[in-house]
Amino acid sequence: MSNFYEERATMIAAGDLQEFVPFGRDHCKHHPNALNLQLRQLQPASELWSSDGAAGLVGSLQEVTIHEKQKESWQLRKGVSEIGEEVDYDEELYVAGNMVIWSKGSKSQALAVYKAFTVDSPVQQALWCDFIISQDKSERDYSSDEVEKCICILQSSCINMHSIEGKDYIASLPFQVTSVWPTKYGLLFERSSSSHEVPPGPPREPLPTMFSMLHPLDEITPLVCKSGSLFGSSRVQYVVDHTMKIVFLDTDPSIVMTYDSVQGLHSVWALRRVKTEEENVVLKFSEQGGTPQNVATSSSLTAHLRSLSKGDSPVASPFQNYSSIHSQSRSTSSPSLHSRSPSISNMAALSRAHSPALGVHSFSGVQRFNLSSHNQSPKRHSISHSPNSNSNGSFLAPETEPIVPELCIDHLWTETITNIREKNSQASKVFITSDLCGQKFLCFLVESQLQLRCVKFQESNDKTQLIFGSVTNIQAKDAAPVEKIDTMLVLEGSGNLVLYTGVVRVGKVFIPGLPAPSLTMSNTMPRPSTPLDSVSTPNPLSKLLGSLDEAVLLSPVPELRDSSKLHDSLYNEDCTFQQLGTYIHSIRDPVCNRVTLELSNGSMVRITIPEIATSELVQTCLQAIKFILPKEIAVQMLVKWYSVHSAPGGPSYHSEWNLFVTCLMNMMGYNTDRLAWTRNFDFEGSLSPVIAPKKARPSETGSDDDWEYLLNSDYHQNVESHLLNRSLCLSPLEVSQVKDEDFSRNLSLDSSTLLFTHIPAVFFVLHLVYEELKLNTLMGEGIRSLVELLVQLARDLKLEAYVDHYYRDYPALVRTTGQVCTVDHGQTGFMHHPSFFTSEPPSIYQWVSSCLKGEGVPPYPYLPGICERSRLVVLSIALYILGDESSVSDEPSQYLSRISIAPQKSQAEQEENRFSFRHSTSVSSLAERLVVWMTNVGFTLRDLETLPFGIALPIRDAIYHCREQPASDWPEAVCLLIGRQDLSKQACEGNLPKGTSVLSSDVPSGTETEEEDDGMNDMNQEVMSLIWSEDLRVQDVRRLLQSAHPVRVNVVQYPELSDHEFIEEKENRLLQLCQRTMALPVGRGMFTLFSYHPVPTEPLPIPKLNLTGRAPPRNTTVDLNSGNIDVPPNMTSWASFHNGVAAGLKIAPASQIDSAWIVYNKPKHAELANEYAGFLMALGLNGHLTKLATLNIHDYLTKGHEMTSIGLLLGVSAAKLGTMDMSITRLLSIHIPALLPPTSTELDVPHNVQVAAVVGIGLIYQGTAHRHTAEVLLAEIGRPPGPEMEYCTDRESYSLAAGLALGMVCLGHGSNLIGMSDLNVPEQLYQYMVGGHRRFQAGMHREKHKSPSYQIKEGDTINVDVTCPGATLALAMIYLKTNNRSIADWLRAPDTMYLLDFVKPEFLLLRTLARCLILWDDILPNSKWVDSNVPQIIRENSISLSEIELPCSEDLNLETLSQAHVYIIAGACLSLGFRFAGSENLSAFNCLHKFAKDFMTYLSAPNASVTGPYNLETCLSVVLLSLAMVMAGSGNLKVLQLCRFLHMKTGGEMNYGFHLAHHMALGLLFLGGGRYSLSTSNSSIAALLCALYPHFPAHSTDNRYHLQALRHLYVLAAEPRLLVPVDVDTNTPCYALLEVTYKGTQWYEQTKEELMAPTLLPELHLLKQIKVKGPRYWELLIDLSKGTQHLKSILSKDGVLYVKLRAGQLSYKEDPMGWQSLLAQTVANRNSEARAFKPETISAFTSDPALLSFAEYFCKPTVNMGQKQEILDLFSSVLYECVTQETPEMLPAYIAMDQAVRRLGRSEMSETSELWQIKLVLEFFSSRSHQERLQNHPKRGLFMNSEFLPVVKCTIDNTLDQWLQAGGDGCVHSYLNGQPCEGSQLSMLACFLVYHSVPALRHLPSIGLEGSTSFAELLFKFKQLKMPVRALLRLAPLLLGNPQPMVM
Repeated sequence: MSNFYEERATMIAAGDLQEFVPFGRDHCKHHPNALNLQLRQLQPASELWSSDGAAGLVGSLQEVTIHEKQKESWQLRKGVSEIGEEVDYDEELYVAGNMVIWSKGSKSQALAVYKAFTVDSPVQQALWCDFIISQDKSERDYSSDEVEKCICILQSSCINMHSIEGKDYIASLPFQVTSVWPTKYGLLFERSSSSHEVPPGPPREPLPTMFSMLHPLDEITPLVCKSGSLFGSSRVQYVVDHTMKIVFLDTDPSIVMTYDSVQGLHSVWALRRVKTEEENVVLKFSEQGGTPQNVATSSSLTAHLRSLSKGDSPVASPFQNYSSIHSQSRSTSSPSLHSRSPSISNMAALSRAHSPALGVHSFSGVQRFNLSSHNQSPKRHSISHSPNSNSNGSFLAPETEPIVPELCIDHLWTETITNIREKNSQASKVFITSDLCGQKFLCFLVESQLQLRCVKFQESNDKTQLIFGSVTNIQAKDAAPVEKIDTMLVLEGSGNLVLYTGVVRVGKVFIPGLPAPSLTMSNTMPRPSTPLDSVSTPNPLSKLLGSLDEAVLLSPVPELRDSSKLHDSLYNEDCTFQQLGTYIHSIRDPVCNRVTLELSNGSMVRITIPEIATSELVQTCLQAIKFILPKEIAVQMLVKWYSVHSAPGGPSYHSEWNLFVTCLMNMMGYNTDRLAWTRNFDFEGSLSPVIAPKKARPSETGSDDDWEYLLNSDYHQNVESHLLNRSLCLSPLEVSQVKDEDFSRNLSLDSSTLLFTHIPAVFFVLHLVYEELKLNTLMGEGIRSLVELLVQLARDLKLEAYVDHYYRDYPALVRTTGQVCTVDHGQTGFMHHPSFFTSEPPSIYQWVSSCLKGEGVPPYPYLPGICERSRLVVLSIALYILGDESSVSDEPSQYLSRISIAPQKSQAEQEENRFSFRHSTSVSSLAERLVVWMTNVGFTLRDLETLPFGIALPIRDAIYHCREQPASDWPEAVCLLIGRQDLSKQACEGNLPKGTSVLSSDVPSGTETEEEDDGMNDMNQEVMSLIWSEDLRVQDVRRLLQSAHPVRVNVVQYPELSDHEFIEEKENRLLQLCQRTMALPVGRGMFTLFSYHPVPTEPLPIPKLNLTGRAPPRNTTVDLNSGNIDVPPNMTSWASFHNGVAAGLKIAPASQIDSAWIVYNKPKHAELANEYAGFLMALGLNGHLTKLATLNIHDYLTKGHEMTSIGLLLGVSAAKLGTMDMSITRLLSIHIPALLPPTSTELDVPHNVQVAAVVGIGLIYQGTAHRHTAEVLLAEIGRPPGPEMEYCTDRESYSLAAGLALGMVCLGHGSNLIGMSDLNVPEQLYQYMVGGHRRFQAGMHREKHKSPSYQIKEGDTINVDVTCPGATLALAMIYLKTNNRSIADWLRAPDTMYLLDFVKPEFLLLRTLARCLILWDDILPNSKWVDSNVPQIIRENSISLSEIELPCSEDLNLETLSQAHVYIIAGACLSLGFRFAGSENLSAFNCLHKFAKDFMTYLSAPNASVTGPYNLETCLSVVLLSLAMVMAGSGNLKVLQLCRFLHMKTGGEMNYGFHLAHHMALGLLFLGGGRYSLSTSNSSIAALLCALYPHFPAHSTDNRYHLQALRHLYVLAAEPRLLVPVDVDTNTPCYALLEVTYKGTQWYEQTKEELMAPTLLPELHLLKQIKVKGPRYWELLIDLSKGTQHLKSILSKDGVLYVKLRAGQLSYKEDPMGWQSLLAQTVANRNSEARAFKPETISAFTSDPALLSFAEYFCKPTVNMGQKQEILDLFSSVLYECVTQETPEMLPAYIAMDQAVRRLGRSEMSETSELWQIKLVLEFFSSRSHQERLQNHPKRGLFMNSEFLPVVKCTIDNTLDQWLQAGGDGCVHSYLNGQPCEGSQLSMLACFLVYHSVPALRHLPSIGLEGSTSFAELLFKFKQLKMPVRALLRLAPLLLGNPQPMVM
């Protein structure tokens, strides 16, 4: 009778039926582009481009006929999410005409168009493809590569690829393509073999038919195949066989299936990358010169391709421009391609950074350049070029170089040759499916024979190849895989849909609402408006179904027997009425478990195949059973279950478990009808014959059994107790008890059933599932259901230990007696007891408990992939409690025994790899190790919350440990797990692209009016107000630096002045003031550095440079352009350049800017060109100029505007600092005559542009010590003036630039200049510095310098005045920080009067500076050191400037001495500024401040004239700049006062240059609004030397000694060093205390310093670690000894460091002194008052909404509380404890423990799991590992309140002891003696046994309890059972026969 399942062919009911219409079809009609495109195809070409579009449309509308429906196609796939979470929806790609529409959607999400593409010619095919962007071509690192997801659209002549990121590529196709296939590596093309293909080369040489393209920017290369020949040697050749067609391609495994149309056979090939040796084999053919029977010789192949490429029309030659050299054909064939002239793209697109296949010997076809992906030009504006431009010949490889293949196919399998008579035909559909046990099949449908052939295949053990098995044929008209449930749908010839798993038939599919094939053809298609259920079908079928006996529908009737049966058979699926036509026509688009059925009337419906199981419990059990059974049996078992579960009218969610139990027990041989507890299952709904197995009917009349069945049913009991029953006074029926016993007597198992032999194995895995579910608090109901099944099986298998185990867990459910089904002894032998079966039940709680007590533990058995929680708990306890670090490493653990039946290795191995422990993060303690490991395994807080609290406690303890002192570089997931939002947000921000600024200043751009825009509105006020909170210095700086408002011209009109003279007087005064105004923008640029993210749709606002004034009383305007006074020409040109730079430098480097935006900012008016030139330079300095297309750079330079060229050249070089970029080098060389070949034409390059280009060369080659560059620059320092006035003006600045550039190229290399010893660089520089005879000019530029200048007579000595500054600084930079004494001595100031007369005093400043920079480590921050640089003669004889009378001396020139003195002092001060730049060093500051004050007093001294005011002003400016360098970014008040004072001085000696210096100092002081500081790296010092060169321009157009544009290079020395703490809860900046630890150096030991952030950090290389200090914020440590990368990325993103306030603390802003903190008030005296914790105050402690509402609802006292008051107090104190100790996650545990103890007191424990948890908690706190941790960290707060646990323990003890005294002892006694005891006591007994760890009954006899006389003896005997002493004390009276228990 249990064979019922085998006998019946069952049916499977499909889920909801919906009409299916491809979404794209509808969208196509309304797509805006559809109509115009159709019209455009119909228009004659002449009209196509006509501007008069309307007339064209009207004309063409007359020609339009309604043409037939377009050819359409579509494909569906499973939705792919961007981030990687599971998504369940379909994506559709619909193709019609010229359009491709990509839409997404599902039942729950409305369908929506994701992208729509319209192309120029009809789409042949559209597909999804993922391209790999990788650098390495090898196979092994495939997994780690980035993938570019693309959609590819194939047209007749080209293929378009659009990536999801928005990149577009177009590749033109060199041949006609029949189809494209996406592969794991890229695209695969099949060339169409056309009839007229006659190669021009050697006769009949075949050409490849398959090609691959690995990336849109790669070559299309032929495919190679490797096949074994007859003699076993394999040969490699191109795929040239025309008869071979691809029918299928899969990415995982990567295989191709082909069909040979001649032999009629299908073959399978593995697709992989080519190995190098195979490449060489193919390429060698070309060397031997191919013979026709050889494979296509590569050389002739390429030659052939090249010759074909000159064809004109895209269609005439199948190979149209394969890799064309002349691209004229492209410009004619498709106007839509953006082709570009190769001469430019030569430079622009040569960097194939986007193409992965870099550096393979592929010759690059021009097409790669024409289709550069950078081109943003709209589609149809092709920049066409001359048809045969020859420039491309230069970078093409020679003609014959072959095309290197990329992919190779290996032969794997070919089907055996079938009967010749029946012609085999090409498979129309191929797919891979796997059966329910994971075996894979490759299925292909041969429609001509109505056959589906399935080939089984599997991976070989070493995972390298696939092994194919036998072929199974299934008769089928169509088929489709159902991936989600590992089955496939097959449409049989008769029109039936059948479900198969692998090749095993599961059952027919019944589709509600669709008639079976035989039914009437009433075409009532349901409309999609109603999501269909079988009830709502507007179909006669459902009505009929209701009335029919359901069995009829299912019982197969082979033939029509008599007419009375006719109406049954009409509805029977087996008899088909062919004359009515089949109904389901084909199956298509399978996704997950949804497929579309095409009906014969052309409509389509989409159905859902039901899942295997919906409830989690059933799914887990099925998985476990499947895992343990042999594959064949597992498949049969699953098929049976599936057909029962998915039968029409199947179960609801709730009764699924009952159905599962019934089904499973039937398969084991139980008779579920006769078993009491399964008999009464309520299946909710019809007991359809499928579910309740019918008894064979002996007679029609029925029997007594039926009546008994009814009486015993639940239904009867319900009716009996019904009210109606009583009111009708029906007497209760006597239910005969005899029958029941009769049942229990003769129940036996049927041993012939499927699972009978596997009962023990199934029982054991279900037990493990039960233990697993105990670790999930949400599965309580499931466990109770599972226990009933397990108890039944355990009883029948006579496993007393297991029954006892379940009883202790669920005393209420497990009665001690119950129905037992006997298993005959004869049959027991058949049962297969697996090796892993243990008689002792594995218990996870017991295992953890033993670990905590420190007892030895056996390994815990687990099922891979199913019992993951058990595995996790076991390993984490082993790691954290036992302290075994190796437990979480890769090798199999000693704590787990893995259960397996067969060597199912692969799956298990995959499981292992998933859990491997990655050591990327730094881990020091066990706790950290545990937390990091858990996140790697994917354990989250949500999982932790569902663990029972006792098990979770050790994990929470580890988390608590980690939360105190986490490492800063942990990934986001770890920080989330330990509950540090500050860190997780930091980690999350760390992954964002740089553009997103956290602290964006929210000043909308439109708020301030136009006049007010002074270029400083975008500063971040919030942070600046934190840094400088006590005064308004920022507003003051803003006032000093603004140049957009008119200045105030205050001139008193004396009586003797005429009005006209007065006006002139005012204008002269304004001219003086304008010198200052024009100097301001440089400083403003420093102040606003990188403070703004521009809006890409708006141009950058550049504030006006306002040079007008207002005269006071009447506020009249004063203007310079009135013509009253002479104004120098071009006075403002450099000022507006600086203004442009200042505006451009506001843009932060992280902004999103592209080439188009830069061009978009180009001004309309020519007078703004200077500002734009500055803007370009600024963009270079902040790195954005690299995005500017080469084309645009070319445009700007050809304009010939001097300023633009200067800005552009410097900008581009700064952006490519130190890269030796070739294209930029070429750009610069054009502007430097010395770098051009001697024969080149003389270019007329403006002098300043040459200077800029030379400095640019220095920047590009910075630090590279490039020999050629160095040689040229060395010569250029002393470049003599040529004839014809060349090189005669401003020679100084050129020589200086060459010196600076040379210094940069050899920066810091010192004496190790490799390969330059013959240049004698230092000697040559020394000569340039001190003068001497000019050397003979060597090298190629000899003839340029044959004739000397006609104007300047220099003779053949070096002009030191020109060459000295450059040479001095070059020496300084080459020997920077090398401490080279010998070179430094060259630079010592002369110590005799005679020598002093030879040196310009100004040069002494440079020499002193250079000497100090070389002796870097000797610089000391005190005035004594500064003075030590002054030679003795000067020190002794120089006047101190305050004296009145001058000491007279005849041989000493006092003027020289005093000038030398001040300049040397200034040089030493400047070197001090460099040495301590950005360090805020106090002694350096004091020293420099003293000298600044001194110089201020010198200036006003009576004898200042001796030294000369100009010299003093210069020195003062230099000292001020040094001060500002030291204090960069700090906004120091004293320096600000100096700057403000100097700002007010105008007129007199104060020229433009001095104003420039003073305001640069002011800018440095507030660099970047306090966010930036200066660095002292070599590169920064070089940049600062250029920017702060201590000779200042005399007026605004003065570039004689130093090019003004170089002043902006300070940007290269600025680095972000401001750390801004941001409160993670409020997301606002706040104060926090930092502790910064410096590494020890030669000057000081390792020291710590406390800073209040936001603050500028010192340079990072000086630091060891940074720590956010408590007590107000959670501590956070950033360790820099491991590398500064993490901190650098924080600083570059606005320096945001997230911090989190601790509970009850206030921020420093609200409470600066820390007196208002709540903890200070409440915890000062921990007394009984702690109870009076008012719930209202909790909001100050925590912002967690859960805790706030807990306080609100559970802790607020109400009126007449009564005995509830005690609970309220408890809740309040627990909440207080949790919040103050900051362990809010322990609140549920506290409450659960409290509730459990109360429940125990009321004897209401129906299950003991909570008691187990309390026991585990107590054991954890007394465990050794915990005690050790407490000793190591005595300061740490206790994790759980120390007063709470003893109380809990005591209460439980008392309750259980009272129960013992009240009669429980008898109960325990009878348990120990194995006798049953009364039911009411059972649950308390279980609690007692669990809590006191009483050993199970079976262990007791072995130690011989009888006859023990004393307690000591008992103690000894129980030692081996590991029973605690306190439990034994309670048992002793019972065991020793003394009835009085000894209660302690």
